[in-house]
Amino acid sequence: MKTKSSKEIIRASEIGTYMFCNRAWWLRRVEEQESTNFAEMARGTRRHEQHARSVRGSDILQRLAYGLIALALLLIIIYFLL
Repeated sequence: MKTKSSKEIIRASEIGTYMFCNRAWWLRRVEEQESTNFAEMARGTRRHEQHARSVRGSDILQRLAYGLIALALLLIIIYFLL
């Protein structure tokens, strides 16, 4: 019985790489060449981290806004009931 090698398994990150640049995927997967654009990759990683912080911040602000809307509605209901 033949076992599958790691070359036969395609990971989700590889699909992302392929969708972004199929040539880069091929060079890494088939030709086994590593990228030499370390500075660009580090800059891209930093940019992704900044974006993630921004998204988290906007999520917090959105939750705060929903909470304030709920509080305002509650206060309006209490005002009209009294």
